[in-house]
Amino acid sequence: MSLRHHPPAQQPGGARGRPGHQQPSSAVPEPPKQGAYNIILVNDVLADHPARWYPEVRAVCAVLRSVGDLCQPPSSMQWRPHYDVLDWLALFFGFQRDNVRNQREHLVLHLSNQHMCLSDALEVLDPAVLRSFRKKLLKNYADWCSYLGRTSSIWISETRESVNDLRREILYVSLWLLIWGESANLRFMPECICYIFHHMADELNKILEGCLDPDTARPVLPASYGGEYAFLDNIVRPIYQTIRKEVESSKNGTAPHRSWRNYDDINEYFWTERCLERLGWPIKLGSNFFVHERIGNKVGKTGFIEQRSFWNLFHSFNRLWIMLILFLQAAIIIAWERKKSPWEALENRDVQARVLTIFITWSGLQFLQSLLSLGMQHTLITRETKLLGMRMVMKVAVSGVWMVIFGALYGRIWSQKAADGQWSGAASHRKVIFLEAALVFVLPELLGLVLFVVPWIQNFLEESNWKVIQSLAWWSQGRTFVGRGIREGLVDNLKYTLFWLVVLITKFSFSYFLQIKPMIEPTRQLLHLRDVDYWWHQLFSDSNRFAVGLLWAPVVLIYLMDMQIWYSIYSSFVGALVGLLDHLGEIRDIRQLRLRFQFFVMAVHFNLMAEEKPLNMRRSRFHDFVDRLKLRYGLGRPYKKLEPKQAETQKFALLWNEIIKNFREEDILSDHEVELLELLELDPSWEVRVIRWPCFLLGNELQIALSQAKFLVDAPDRWLWYKISKHEYRRCAVIEAYDSIKCLMHQIIRVQTEEHSIVTSLFNMIDRSIDIEKFTKSFKITALPKIHEKLTKLMEQVISPKKDLNKVVNALQALYEAVIRDFLKEDRNSERLKDDGLMPQDSSLRAGLLFQECVVIPDQKDEKFYRQARRLHIILSCQSSMHDVLKSLEAKQRIAFFSNSLFMNMPRSPQVEKMKSFSVLTPYYKEDVLYSEDQINKKNEDGISILYYLKTIYPEEWKNFKQRMRREGMADDSELETTKSRDVRLWVSYRGQTLARTVRGMMYYYRALKMLAFLDSASETDIQRGMEMGPLSQNGSPSLEDVNEANDSNSSLFKGHEDRIASMKFTYVVACQLYGAQKVDKDAAERAKANDILNLLKSYEALRVAYVDEVSRGSGEKEYYSVLVKYDRKLEKEVEIYRVRLPGPLKLGEGKPENQNHAMIFTRGDAVQTIDMNQDNYYEEALKMRNLLEEYDNYYGIRKPTILGVREHIFTGSVSSLAWFMSAQETSFVTLGQRVLANPLKIRMHYGHPDVFDRFWFMSRGGISKASRVINISEDIFAGFNCTLRGGNVTHHEYIQVGKGRDVGLNQISMFEAKVASGNGEQVLSRDVYRLGHRLDFFRMLSLFYTTVGFFFNTMMVILTVYGFLWGRLYLALSGVESTALSSNENGSLDNKALGTILNQQFLIQLGLFTALPMIIENSLEMGFLQAIWDFLSMQLQLSSVFYTFSMGTRAHFFGRTVLHGGAKYRETGRGFVVEHKSFAENYRLYARSHFIKGIELGLILTVYAAYSPIAKSTFTYLAMTISSWFLIVSWIMGPFVFNPSGFDWLKTVNDFENFMNWIWFHGRLFATAEQSWETWWYEEQAHLRTTGLWGKVLEIILDLRFFFFQYAIVYRLKIADGSTSILVYLLSWIYVFLAFGTYKIISYARDKYSAKEHIYYRLVQFLIITLGIITIILLSEFTKFEFSDIFTSLLAFVPTGWGLILIAQVFRPFLQRVMLWDSVVSMARLYDMMLGVIVMAPVAVLSWAPGFQSMQTRILFNEAFTRGLRISQIVQGKKPKQKVKEPNKKVKE
Repeated sequence: MSLRHHPPAQQPGGARGRPGHQQPSSAVPEPPKQGAYNIILVNDVLADHPARWYPEVRAVCAVLRSVGDLCQPPSSMQWRPHYDVLDWLALFFGFQRDNVRNQREHLVLHLSNQHMCLSDALEVLDPAVLRSFRKKLLKNYADWCSYLGRTSSIWISETRESVNDLRREILYVSLWLLIWGESANLRFMPECICYIFHHMADELNKILEGCLDPDTARPVLPASYGGEYAFLDNIVRPIYQTIRKEVESSKNGTAPHRSWRNYDDINEYFWTERCLERLGWPIKLGSNFFVHERIGNKVGKTGFIEQRSFWNLFHSFNRLWIMLILFLQAAIIIAWERKKSPWEALENRDVQARVLTIFITWSGLQFLQSLLSLGMQHTLITRETKLLGMRMVMKVAVSGVWMVIFGALYGRIWSQKAADGQWSGAASHRKVIFLEAALVFVLPELLGLVLFVVPWIQNFLEESNWKVIQSLAWWSQGRTFVGRGIREGLVDNLKYTLFWLVVLITKFSFSYFLQIKPMIEPTRQLLHLRDVDYWWHQLFSDSNRFAVGLLWAPVVLIYLMDMQIWYSIYSSFVGALVGLLDHLGEIRDIRQLRLRFQFFVMAVHFNLMAEEKPLNMRRSRFHDFVDRLKLRYGLGRPYKKLEPKQAETQKFALLWNEIIKNFREEDILSDHEVELLELLELDPSWEVRVIRWPCFLLGNELQIALSQAKFLVDAPDRWLWYKISKHEYRRCAVIEAYDSIKCLMHQIIRVQTEEHSIVTSLFNMIDRSIDIEKFTKSFKITALPKIHEKLTKLMEQVISPKKDLNKVVNALQALYEAVIRDFLKEDRNSERLKDDGLMPQDSSLRAGLLFQECVVIPDQKDEKFYRQARRLHIILSCQSSMHDVLKSLEAKQRIAFFSNSLFMNMPRSPQVEKMKSFSVLTPYYKEDVLYSEDQINKKNEDGISILYYLKTIYPEEWKNFKQRMRREGMADDSELETTKSRDVRLWVSYRGQTLARTVRGMMYYYRALKMLAFLDSASETDIQRGMEMGPLSQNGSPSLEDVNEANDSNSSLFKGHEDRIASMKFTYVVACQLYGAQKVDKDAAERAKANDILNLLKSYEALRVAYVDEVSRGSGEKEYYSVLVKYDRKLEKEVEIYRVRLPGPLKLGEGKPENQNHAMIFTRGDAVQTIDMNQDNYYEEALKMRNLLEEYDNYYGIRKPTILGVREHIFTGSVSSLAWFMSAQETSFVTLGQRVLANPLKIRMHYGHPDVFDRFWFMSRGGISKASRVINISEDIFAGFNCTLRGGNVTHHEYIQVGKGRDVGLNQISMFEAKVASGNGEQVLSRDVYRLGHRLDFFRMLSLFYTTVGFFFNTMMVILTVYGFLWGRLYLALSGVESTALSSNENGSLDNKALGTILNQQFLIQLGLFTALPMIIENSLEMGFLQAIWDFLSMQLQLSSVFYTFSMGTRAHFFGRTVLHGGAKYRETGRGFVVEHKSFAENYRLYARSHFIKGIELGLILTVYAAYSPIAKSTFTYLAMTISSWFLIVSWIMGPFVFNPSGFDWLKTVNDFENFMNWIWFHGRLFATAEQSWETWWYEEQAHLRTTGLWGKVLEIILDLRFFFFQYAIVYRLKIADGSTSILVYLLSWIYVFLAFGTYKIISYARDKYSAKEHIYYRLVQFLIITLGIITIILLSEFTKFEFSDIFTSLLAFVPTGWGLILIAQVFRPFLQRVMLWDSVVSMARLYDMMLGVIVMAPVAVLSWAPGFQSMQTRILFNEAFTRGLRISQIVQGKKPKQKVKEPNKKVKE
């Protein structure tokens, strides 16, 4: 297959002739111009395109052109001889010309690639290829027909094959692809496409069968017949307009989800027979499906109603909550007996009876679940869905009946016992009756357990479409098209079941003994507490129960969430075990690679070199396992015997050098490091007899060999050589050094001179003595060190850039004398030396210096010679083991991972021609493509530019870059600002998160495939020629801009077919949605981005850009097109390939998935990899892509994969401490976390990673993401949900990685966390989560919950635990219960082990347990335990716990607010470099509501508690009880300033305060932004209250009422209250509130009326109010118990009340705006925010004023950079250093 032939010439005429020259009509597909093609030119059948040299391409084209006896289209349509079956379909069904061209190439490429995989070069398409493709592509359609009970429109026999079947196969496949390619937004609705295809395939069948229309008696014509755009106008546009109108009614996603139909609702309409009966075909535009107004006959929501409520968590995961609640109830009942063990308590028959109450609770919870289903989903009930309504009502009724039955039976048990006075036989019998009823109740659960044990039966029953089975299953769960047959196999079941059983046993044991049982005694004491001295008016009697509830609240909250802790612990250890079994971390550094490098060579050959056996003769997985075992541990084959001329060695050398070259192009290696790593070619002029291992392997091996020789001075030759040869590298170093010295001497000493003869004679003598094993007899071994020293000095002179020939001669002379005098063992006189040829015969030469006239040093341009000479010098001079040969941490990590990965289990790679093809898709909006000169040189307020920052952060890489520029011709550094300015821009951009970096990384796939294709077919001569083009060839490596396929430095190496096969196997599409608009944008910055994109197209020939073009057609109408462009190198311009019209604007839902969807039609291949804009790729990883794609053929469990999960390498961890924390958190999530989710839990989803999708599987099932507005804001994970629900399989593979950048500043990180948390809040509402929660088995459901929405819910529960604990303690302290309890029990009933346990758990979570433990375990696995512990301790010293606690607050706030009120939105984080100081006003805007106010609230609670609690009088007890809460408060308030550059700089703090006050009091223009005006920001912060529902507002008010508690509790403690507990004290205290508000209104009125013109009146009003205030205080002091301290105490009471009133006023904003009170609310809110800002800034100001804190904070923030010797303080302060940056291993003293 590697030798392709040009296709035979075809003659024009006939069915395969050239197109005619006449102009076709507008409705007829026009033959395209030859230049406008994408990958292969298939539209011009006679074009001489290289891809047509492949017989597989010719075979597929022949099938497409086999029109044969197909009926001709109507006469109005002009048929052309060159038309094929796709043109035929287009003429009948009205498809667009470019859609046909696009899908023609799509189909030809795929079938050709599939044909290549199956057989050798054949000119006839194998029918099995087409049949298997049709089955896969139309599998979802077949399932849809079966689900609806309809006959498929695919009229092909599955049991026999015929000639006509092949044509039908191609017609059906082509029809589906054409429908899909033009469906635009309908592609998100796969069953809608099934509906369209079903009818159009039926019309196709009628046309093929020659059926007549009964109305016209003419041949049947399709419903979409009528011209090029008929299908778009008649079929797609009506449905599209329906979607568009629904989206418009959503008010940009702010309307409740229940009030409008999203993509899922419309798609699920096609799950019902209504779509066939009501819509019909042709589509009835009058159907109520197309009605969007809220009228009676509108088709409403379908399948599911998204209701915004926290009850969704119970509704979706009711089985989890039932388990937790039932155990809690049973545990309390058992623990109440105060026995030592639960088994002792259960011996009591009363306890046994009480435990039966769990069945009452169980039935009650099921009743609640059925009520929630009815309440949330009742609007689904229509005349067509009566059965659904009946099922809902029956569920409520049955669960209610069970609740009554259990209640009655339970009552009868106790009544019988009470009547008998003991547990009589009758009472026991009634207990048995209760148990019999319970058995009936749990029968469905027992049946589910049986089916869980035999999952294949469960899958069969769920997937069955038999009416009998459907009727039986109707009660348990409603029938849906998705979520059927998704159970895993028995082995997988056992694995994740065992995991969760261990977690549950641990959790419940811990909860019983350390949470519940210790609470029983305090609860008993508190319930029996009498004569409580309440310090306020007691509203309810016997309120001890309320106190008990408050005492239990934090315990219950932590009990409900702490399964998350146990999951984190066990998943960490299981993940480590799985990683160990996968052989992760076996090679961690260069030292370990050095030890295994010989095996590594064979590992490269084993994994990356293609198997040459036919596919049907491949070895079994067992044989592969055995081979890998031998390879990993050096068993079997003698790997140490590799020879330099061996093909395996040469291929490895070529590949290894290419990897090193790419490292050099990225500037993470210097030229010297390249020479240490490269494996030199076999040079005929340097005859070296051994493999020339990289220098870093040889290290000081020559020195060791010399030491051994010196030690074994008297040993015979054979023994000495045996000792040296025991180490392969040492043997090679000795032989290579000797051979190289010999070659060097012969090259630098002129031939036909006496000196040359002397050197030749000497080496002949040495060779002869070695051959006869008398070397030690002939030469003095002890002289070798001296000879070595002389040789080293000679090499220094030879390789010196400034050569002095005299010094070279002197060095040669000294070497000669050392050999003659010291090395020869036998003393020889002059005559003897002359006879032996070791002395010149010419007496004149003997009189002077030898070598004076015969030394010839090659020219400096002779790169080959100097590469060899430098290598020899390294071998001679190196005196260390070279374990730290690399300075770049990035290079170390990548080489270590790559080398380790080749010892992991991965499929063997096929030849490139036989590999699966794939695409990469990257959505792009408006992010940076390439940093401009202004961007990289613009200085911030501290005087720091991006360029200067990066030069300081990456000093070695900047040095390497300049070195490379000099090698490419740069004479002076000043050229970096002129001729090399673009290279500088690229260097900076490749260290940011830019599109240029992403494109460069992804195009490594193309380079890798070309190299692998070359190696697949290369001869020894080809490989030798490639070896001569080493990493640093004579011409130098290409610049960063030229790292592309056209300018590849190996382009002269390839034979031509590599480009063709690489382009057929790989496609890269960047979806630049606005590219068309950017090209003509008025903004120069946008035009510059378009120009940068064009430059990327120029640089990478295989790159394609898809964009949406908006074309105005006059009269306000616009047309929209999906356009694909490339850069044509022949025409030297951008050319348009395809232009497919859209039915309307692209963006109806979320932007990113819509952008992906429109570009999806231009992707190719079996798989598509989703790559975001912040990702990168590496050449060495790209080499393993064909191995990864082979995973699609392997079973993982009972299914083959549909998503291949890929590991990520976070490359932004070295910028700052924050970046390190984020990198560590993300790394543990994308490695260990994903590893466990895939195996053993089988619940891995898609989380925006660089996962690889089975392209055709997802094409036919809704695409690679979901796009409904707001609900799918986290669009990526819904691809995983959809995959799981539709029976897909998601795996995770860690032998390949893709780079990924993360946010590096606190504000960026917080916005990212907010986006993710809000997305999870929306997921709680979604139908996908609900269906997974109910359709998955119990243990996979647990895995789903605790790894998706449960993580965020439990984070919020931790915060609620803190609130519950502190508010409970405050209530107990201020009410007097705590004081009474302490006085009645000296041990303290309120201070117990359970509270200590929950406080410890909560504190551990705050410290980052969720992240820290997985991070430590993963780092231990991959870097070693000691390094992991050191990293963890370092992170703690850099206040990582503050960061994790702060992030926890962000997640809890936005998750809770989204679930309660909505308001989720895309938050643009920005991916730039964060070195500038963030102002206080900006931090306040971001964190006031989520952190600052909550922190102040908790701080106020702790302050009041410290003032009034008797427990707080003991400082130690108070601190022990509240330290975790104080830590949380400090983290929330101080976090933004600790991690803010110059956060404690005094001058910046002063300026920040001034800017903050200006922002607070800004009264500027109407359209002021939130950054300018406090009022605008304040309105934006409460925007969610405008869109929330009634229950959201009610719950918001209830939560706000907590602020009134301060007033109620504290006013009774004022001296003026005189100890009274009357309710009047509280009511009269409101007078103070009204007086304060009235005073403020008076002052405001006076200010507005008099302050401008009559200022004296304003001052008079102020004077009167102050006077009245003083008089009032005097009177109160005189006639009441009022004391001056009451003023300050009352502030604690009334300030929170004012804040609570403001929050409630925001809810009632519409009403207050009508009654003219709103302006006062705004004014009061402004004062409160100003006061809160001052409170937050006070500690910042104190720390800024104190000396030393600024430098300490800088050290904390940039510690990672400090350890690398960077002058961070100068970066932050804007002071550029006068001297060069020091070496990384030298510490910089600040």
